[in-house]
Amino acid sequence: MPELKNRQFLEFEKPIKDLYDQIEQLKIAQEKTNTDMSDTIATLEDKIVETKKNLTDNLTPWHRVQLSRHPDRPYTLKYIEKMCSEFIELHGDRNVKDDKAMVGGFAKLGDKTVMIIGQQKGTNTKTRQLRNFGMANPEGYRKALRLMKLAEKFNKPVITLIDTPGAYPGLEAEERGQGEAIARNIYEMISLKVPVICVIIGEGASGGALGIGVGDKVVMMENTWYTVISPESCSSILWRSWDKKETAAEQLRLTGTDMLKFGLVDEVIPEPLGGAHWDYDQAAEMLKNFLLPTIEALEKIPAQERVNNRIEKFGKMGFWEETV
Repeated sequence: MPELKNRQFLEFEKPIKDLYDQIEQLKIAQEKTNTDMSDTIATLEDKIVETKKNLTDNLTPWHRVQLSRHPDRPYTLKYIEKMCSEFIELHGDRNVKDDKAMVGGFAKLGDKTVMIIGQQKGTNTKTRQLRNFGMANPEGYRKALRLMKLAEKFNKPVITLIDTPGAYPGLEAEERGQGEAIARNIYEMISLKVPVICVIIGEGASGGALGIGVGDKVVMMENTWYTVISPESCSSILWRSWDKKETAAEQLRLTGTDMLKFGLVDEVIPEPLGGAHWDYDQAAEMLKNFLLPTIEALEKIPAQERVNNRIEKFGKMGFWEETV
């Protein structure tokens, strides 16, 4: 986690920042005057916990969208680092190039070897450009599929970590078959013979998320979102302005609670108090505690039965009426 002085705070997190600033000032005064202020500091630390809880209990959908994009939030490689004892990253789609927005490889999760694949965002200007802000090109999705097939060959479970504002919409991506690459992944993931678990750890937008989002279990971290379009883009289409993005977030029903009600995800995994960006270790532990027993349960189901269940699961999604 970033040190306190390097932390970034969202606007609605300002009460927390103010309390941390007060503690910092008290610590400086304590050193200068040699006065014991530990009781006051402890009171403020308790107040921070209480404030985080109050904020967490009153988050709007737009707040959750903001938290999913928090610059201090852990990304795919951070979760891998914290959850896994070993990780061997594999590169390239064997066709065009290695897409840095999509990472993946074999990892040791507990005592199990798994294939972990996910979108990776950057942590500063240089790495954000390198990772293309987590927006994969067709070769990224083709690399992901290659790794899934490799996992199937060696009978290893597949875990995907989804965090993208969408697949890259550039002309060159369309020329190289962006739509086909995503559609191919959806088609192939349905019939993979190994357990597949998809976890939305940040933004879950549109086809960019669906391209690695078909599995036996699809789950969301608590402060994430999953929908066909971002609130800003929805607002610009419906209201010709980004000013209605908060209303759009409300109407899109994009939070984990909403997705659970719609039957589009199987579970919502809690995050540390205030959000995953406050405690990487605890966030990773919470996710790991879900993944290990889930993999164990899925491995007990025969491969063809898992595939049939997957087909049935996604076939039942949505609401419709039949008229004669």
